[in-house]
Amino acid sequence: MRTLLAALFLLHAAAAAAAAAVSAVDDAGRRIELPEPADRIVSLAPHATEILYAAGAGDHVVGAVSYSDWPPAARDLPRVGSYDAVDYERILGLDPDLVVAWRSGNGEETVERLRKLGLTVFVSEPRSLEAIPETVERLGRLAGTPEPARTTAARFRSERDHLAERYSGQPSVSVFFQIWNHPMITVNGEHLISRVIDLCGGRNVFAGLDPLVPRVGTEAVIAADPEVIIAAGRGRERPQWLDDWQQWPSITAVARDNLFNVDPDVIHRASPRILTGAARVCQALETARGRRP
Repeated sequence: MRTLLAALFLLHAAAAAAAAAVSAVDDAGRRIELPEPADRIVSLAPHATEILYAAGAGDHVVGAVSYSDWPPAARDLPRVGSYDAVDYERILGLDPDLVVAWRSGNGEETVERLRKLGLTVFVSEPRSLEAIPETVERLGRLAGTPEPARTTAARFRSERDHLAERYSGQPSVSVFFQIWNHPMITVNGEHLISRVIDLCGGRNVFAGLDPLVPRVGTEAVIAADPEVIIAAGRGRERPQWLDDWQQWPSITAVARDNLFNVDPDVIHRASPRILTGAARVCQALETARGRRP
């Protein structure tokens, strides 16, 4: 009887341990396994911070990099440096169960160093609109908040589908998306912002360039002759350099006054809020369609 009871106890303990263990595959293709849901999480990118909160894991986030300012509660998190210069000592001091990194922002060297320090790292690199709700669900699973994560993911997919149904079949609009002016930076077809343009029935005039955020010159923009120019600078205000395009009235976007600004926080970050930015891009393209002769 004692042997049977002991066996049953061990079986129950093993089942409980298995039930508590969580795992997910990150955007680098690595399987992340935790013996139990992460209770202490450090985020190394603003978009990752937003995704964690959206997944219902905000109470488990104990540190974040600068510019992690959404939702408002994230502004009070201890800072662990910036996305491109993390403070390893501060991260270790927070004793995280999980670190969420951004490979193209933090860099591969930073990710590897964190792993060598014994930390479990989930790499977040959403490159499509479909990847965002998937990341919400995966991080919700790792944080032990699968239900709120699934709710957020379902809402995102519904809103994305609504935008696609309304705009993606509309007549195509050629778009130059300008991230910055000096140097002049845009996005190629693999960038998430280009996927937003596609969703809205637009065509990124520099989709075929390399790398992900290529530099272009004024002459290239004039030659591409976009029907719309969209700028997203550093703040919500319309950047002065957007109106500098008025010097080239031969560009269709200038001739038709199709120069638009989008808040970078809702278009640059690969988080659920990108649909807010997408809606603004779609509205800009719809305005441009209405201005056609």
